[in-house]
Amino acid sequence: MLRCRKRVSLKKLSLARSFKSSSLRRNEAFNPVTVERAEDEVDVCIVGGGPAGLSAAIRLKQLEREKGNEIRVVVLEKGSEVGSHIVSGAVIEPRALNELLPDWSSMSDHPLTQPATSSRMLFMTEKRSIPIPHPPQMSNKGNYIVSLSQFTRWLANVAENEYGVEIYPGFAGAQLLLSEEADSLDPWGNKARSVQGVITNEVGLTKNYRMKSSFEPGMAFRSKVTLLAEGAHGSLSKQAISMYNLRKEAEPQTYGIGLKEVWRVDPEKYRPGEVIHTIGWPMDMQTYGGGWVYHMDGGLVSLGLVIGLDYKNPWLSPYREFQRMKHHPYFRDLLSSPKAERLSYAARVLNEGGLQSVPKLNFPGGALIGCSAGFVNIAKIKGTHNAMKSGMLAAEAAWNNVHPATEAEANKEEESQASGAADMAPYDRALRESWVYSDLYEVRNLRPSFGTKLGLLGGVLYSGIDSLFLKGRTPWTFKHHLPAGKAKNPDSTSSLDSSFTEPASKHKPIEYPPFEAPLSTDLLTSVALTGTNHAEDQPVHLRVVPTRKYLDELKDKTGNPAIGAGVAAVRTTAEAEEESESEVKEEVKEELERRRRHVEVNQGEFAGLLGRACPAGVYEYVGEEGVSEKESEGWGGHKLVINSQNCIHCKLCDVKVPTQDITWTVPEGGGGPKYTLT
Repeated sequence: MLRCRKRVSLKKLSLARSFKSSSLRRNEAFNPVTVERAEDEVDVCIVGGGPAGLSAAIRLKQLEREKGNEIRVVVLEKGSEVGSHIVSGAVIEPRALNELLPDWSSMSDHPLTQPATSSRMLFMTEKRSIPIPHPPQMSNKGNYIVSLSQFTRWLANVAENEYGVEIYPGFAGAQLLLSEEADSLDPWGNKARSVQGVITNEVGLTKNYRMKSSFEPGMAFRSKVTLLAEGAHGSLSKQAISMYNLRKEAEPQTYGIGLKEVWRVDPEKYRPGEVIHTIGWPMDMQTYGGGWVYHMDGGLVSLGLVIGLDYKNPWLSPYREFQRMKHHPYFRDLLSSPKAERLSYAARVLNEGGLQSVPKLNFPGGALIGCSAGFVNIAKIKGTHNAMKSGMLAAEAAWNNVHPATEAEANKEEESQASGAADMAPYDRALRESWVYSDLYEVRNLRPSFGTKLGLLGGVLYSGIDSLFLKGRTPWTFKHHLPAGKAKNPDSTSSLDSSFTEPASKHKPIEYPPFEAPLSTDLLTSVALTGTNHAEDQPVHLRVVPTRKYLDELKDKTGNPAIGAGVAAVRTTAEAEEESESEVKEEVKEELERRRRHVEVNQGEFAGLLGRACPAGVYEYVGEEGVSEKESEGWGGHKLVINSQNCIHCKLCDVKVPTQDITWTVPEGGGGPKYTLT
């Protein structure tokens, strides 16, 4: 039950959370049923302070100036500051920026200071780098090499200081605020509860769901329109996609993991504006992937590797592949000077599904924008321009819901308000009629061609012919197929990529070369460069529970909100809700069984894949001794340990785990990495 205090205006609050609770609550069990939440009412609530969310916010305030009607726009950002969780290559195509802020180049503090001056592609063998034709879609004429983190901070400054957008870092959107009853129709005409805002995460809970003296309940932001701009595989976006069946007419989304470093290189090796993409080594012929080297402004170089998460071999370690890549003579020459210095490390999943994987964008009360929907042009290796444009189009549809311009729109808005849900269907239509659709349509077959019977080499050949000559003008559209013999994905919360993972017995362990510091280093040395920090003794946000089960618990007011967070956490909340002893024991038993089953399959069949796949060292399968079989969380002498304080919010675990029983949820707001150059 949502119990709200009187309305609190965040305009009067500092950007840090500041609600204080009595110390009498110390160590008291947390009961979500009785919690009282502060509530704020806004016109548009945007979850995520990335390029899409900020573009939507700016466009809304531009419409306020143009139309003369006020609109309150709030952006919630889970990072400690805007940009701290942003990762990309990045080369930006400024098309959307030119539309949003036509005079951006005259702003003295803009970060687009390094134009791309040249582009080329290299085919890598273990010892050689061979120039090959560069697809025309990858031309970077007129583009800029930037730190997307810095670009986002600049955009936030424009939104806040030039347009009056309210931006609140440290506020993590944890749940969708739903209507009590089914008051609306989903995009398919079915009765559904509408989204009426967002609830942020609690702060000051222990790992076992007891309240510290610093406890602060999450806030409820009630909004007329809610825009989800969380980035790839966002937790609220997954909830909306599942709840409203938004993938009914779309293919499953597919993902890659991108790992990145920023180096200051020897001035003699620095070539400002040069853009290089690589394919081939260190990837084998069964694994999709490629690298990049971007010479940024100020003597900095961005370099990285993207690996498709449909890789088969569970022995593969994306981090070790990236470090091995730097041992290639090309990278060794660039990075091995005494004057070279590694400054940052980052990792994040990115959408690779393309046009066929874009879901229905609208749901009752809101919409998906940016990478929450998946607008990356994988051939260009760019998505910022499409994300920004989607935010702008969503803003225009949201404005018409808040301030309808015509009598017909006003009547429709009155009907919408009566039902409790804004209608964002015009945004879905507008995007599919925009240049975003055209941008994705031309390259729709390139990435999926690697998953057809053509194989990897056939995919390279097809992609070359399509990009150079056909340019998408074909009567066919490739689908993202499951591997042969695999059953259909059970629902939209299940990852297609995970189904491609093969048992460890089918592959040999990969022998990676030893690290050669400072050229290549162990994982924890790299993680230290991310600035990652999470408050100690907070609930584990990486839940060992299938996403579908977790979402069902959220929808059911009698469900246990600590599900998947550990036995002690489940027991605490069950007892706080005054469940019977038998009910508490049953929930604890189910929690133990889920963890045992996870270890049995992932350790027994897939050799502890997450221990290698995670690019931050979060997961370990360690020996378990001195525990009775009844109380054991493990299997075969091993148990799962989740070092959630290391989590850099990449989302790989949620996508790749073969059992699809890791559900990524938001931690306390303000935690996670603190990127500045990524």
